[in-house]
Amino acid sequence: MLEQQPESLQSYVKQLAAEALHKSEPSAWFEVLYAKAKGDAAQIPWAKLAPHPYLQNWLTNHEPFALQQKALVIGCGLGDDAEALANVGFEVTAFDISPTAISWCQQRFPDSTVNYVVADLLAIPSQWHQAFDFVFECRNIQALPLNVRSSVISSVTSVIALGGTLLLITRVRDTEVEPSGPPWPLSNSELEQFENLGLYQVEKFVFSESEQIDVKQLRIEYQRQ
Repeated sequence: MLEQQPESLQSYVKQLAAEALHKSEPSAWFEVLYAKAKGDAAQIPWAKLAPHPYLQNWLTNHEPFALQQKALVIGCGLGDDAEALANVGFEVTAFDISPTAISWCQQRFPDSTVNYVVADLLAIPSQWHQAFDFVFECRNIQALPLNVRSSVISSVTSVIALGGTLLLITRVRDTEVEPSGPPWPLSNSELEQFENLGLYQVEKFVFSESEQIDVKQLRIEYQRQ
């Protein structure tokens, strides 16, 4: 088992990502990280074992939801966000590229109504095209390098139904200069791609987290026109 403090865990993640980039497999490192964690959530730097607070806040302020609305959670990790959506009545599909992560979700929530599946954000199943009323994307785009960013943004946008909502949570940067990553925060021009693909911005909320007050983050609610 990995015995790492947060600083060394961050270095380990950067090493895994660099190796995957070198092999031109930018998302391959997620499965390596989950598998080597051997069930220890402390070795997954983004695993809080609770729904994202700014997803939960959005849900609290937007209830009630229509029954049987279909929701998709992108890069679902250990499943807490997907479960939060299921708990307010969504029919939820949640995917991750890591088979280990999906098995972990199924073990954590054995009686869940969520459909947990293995899928690749860079190769979205065709049957998901405009199939979801609500899509939650939290920090997956920023975890992938700039050379695939346009493709990833296009994939995220493609699954949103007409009139559907995308809730995006991401780090952002104030320059178009390529950052050192991972993560690779999104620039203004990258965010504009969502609107170029037919979404319009309903609400933008700026926040930072207590442990990283210098890191600018956004929660943006988009809707497909």
